[in-house]
Amino acid sequence: MFSIPNFVVLLGLLVALGTAQTADPCVAVAGKKYMAPSAFRACLKSFPFDEKIRQNVLTNVVKILEGFYTFLEYYDDSPPPFEESTVDIFGELKRINETTYTTDYDFSWDLYKTTNKLNDGHTKWYPDCYLTAESVLPAPVISLLSNGTESLFIAPDLNDLVPQIGTEFISYLSSLNFDYTRLAGARIISIEGLPAYDYVDKIAREESGNFLDHGIRVNSVYTSYRIVHGDYSQRLGDLAGPPGVERDSLKMTVVLEGSDQPEEIDIPYAGHYAAAPFTNSTDYWSKNCAVKQYSTNGYDVKGSVTPLTVEERQPMGKILELHDSAATYINPLLLPRKFVPTLDYDIWSGDQVYGYILPSNSTGVIFIGGFDSIDFANFQFQVERVINDFVQANVTHLIIDLTDNPGGAVCLGQFMYKWLMGSNHVGNPYDPGGFESTMRASPIAQKIVDSDIALGLTSTWIFWAFLNNTRMNKTVDYMEPVQYEEVNGKQVPVTPRFYVGPLHRTNIVIVGNGWCGSTCAMFATAMAENAGTPIVTFGGKPGGAPMEYKGCAGNQVLDWYYLSTEIKSADLENASDFRVNWRNAYSWKDKSKPIAYLSDISTYRFPYTIDTYMNPQNLWIYV
Repeated sequence: MFSIPNFVVLLGLLVALGTAQTADPCVAVAGKKYMAPSAFRACLKSFPFDEKIRQNVLTNVVKILEGFYTFLEYYDDSPPPFEESTVDIFGELKRINETTYTTDYDFSWDLYKTTNKLNDGHTKWYPDCYLTAESVLPAPVISLLSNGTESLFIAPDLNDLVPQIGTEFISYLSSLNFDYTRLAGARIISIEGLPAYDYVDKIAREESGNFLDHGIRVNSVYTSYRIVHGDYSQRLGDLAGPPGVERDSLKMTVVLEGSDQPEEIDIPYAGHYAAAPFTNSTDYWSKNCAVKQYSTNGYDVKGSVTPLTVEERQPMGKILELHDSAATYINPLLLPRKFVPTLDYDIWSGDQVYGYILPSNSTGVIFIGGFDSIDFANFQFQVERVINDFVQANVTHLIIDLTDNPGGAVCLGQFMYKWLMGSNHVGNPYDPGGFESTMRASPIAQKIVDSDIALGLTSTWIFWAFLNNTRMNKTVDYMEPVQYEEVNGKQVPVTPRFYVGPLHRTNIVIVGNGWCGSTCAMFATAMAENAGTPIVTFGGKPGGAPMEYKGCAGNQVLDWYYLSTEIKSADLENASDFRVNWRNAYSWKDKSKPIAYLSDISTYRFPYTIDTYMNPQNLWIYV
């Protein structure tokens, strides 16, 4: 569809982009941490559009989607209740190929927004060059039940949160003579002329991405608590902390606390630059856009003197957010300390696992921030020790909090399931804590596996098993014989199905906000389907519309670096800069459907209140 004479990988190797002859807009924002979004946007738009870049990128995006994207055909007509995620993917790519752009930013951001509409946090074009900043609004929003009525509010903890953002942010607001302090707890009537919840729907529909379910995307618009880098953190939400610098301000009609009169306020966004320092546009491109020898492209493992570790060979499934993708220097905001649980936490707590015993002394809580621990063995050790401590304390009930859990290593989710459910085979990765799985058996995928076997590069699938629980031999060509599944009238080539992947408890409940992606989604599904664990979801919109308890349940994700490594190591041609979900998992309840497209409604759903929305301990006690 899209071709160029020579197939080259990344933007920086294709062309050295020159700046306009006018004043360099990047000089004006160099050295600043917070600035007007329009000023930083001018810097990003200083790099002219180049047709070679467009053709290279689109050629490779098409090849990756056709070769590896496991859910490609589902987008032709997404099944209910996920109809909103129907996208004419190749029609959109054709539109982008035919659109006239002035700058490289315009092209890259269009492609980013288009792939974001897939609502799959595993599969997206990440223009690292233009995701070095986020927009910060001093008005994160949350839906709360107050006096018997649900309404949208500016976060009541605003005046505790903003100081966590930093003095530079406050100074920027002061330079605009904007007093953010009066907004705390204001009830929102409308946003940009739309009723408050209609605007939330608009953001969830057009910008949030990541999750097939609309209800989970609504919760993603809101502010929420989470664990990041071993500490409690507050996420601003998609309205107050969107990636990029596309917006300059937001008009809200609100009723301030202590008032009964509506007031329209134009609230400014601040552009927050969080990547490498630069001095001008040439320096910016070199620091943030050009190819990095050891991080952009993969490598041929046959020439490596350092073998891959067990952790590096584990399948990963995780939703990327700005704090751990392009703008890796962004520090997550700390949760205001008054909301951090005051209960004594288990001495083995830390990193992504925190354990507590509630005041009743009969209920334990494990808050899992993610399944991407910095130490795989330590994650397992922590789970074992915390649960053993609960047993010693005669705990009879368990709450597992999965709020804002982006996923992580597939094996850690399976370990957690098996340990909780008293498996007789805790050390056996093929116990039904895992799932039946397939991957797209495209010609390029078949060539990679054939070549890997011929070259002796077979360590990847030593963790897999046939459906009879027999471990796969390293030389098995798991692509054969190719099977075909019909999706929206198309025959999709897939591999034969295979498996991936001591304490019994029945009094377990899972709580969260639906923002439970990838490995987290598979863990929650296993608990719900195989153990009958009830799942309580908080948030959403008023009216009680059903909400899914998980989203984005892919089984393995490849960033370009790893996909490139696979291709190079197999002595095959290169592809492109893209992140793709290439393996899926099937439900135990309905093996005809991937977990991602199986509607799983929460057992119970409750609105947040001022006491629970940002206070995990209060929420657990309420449950």
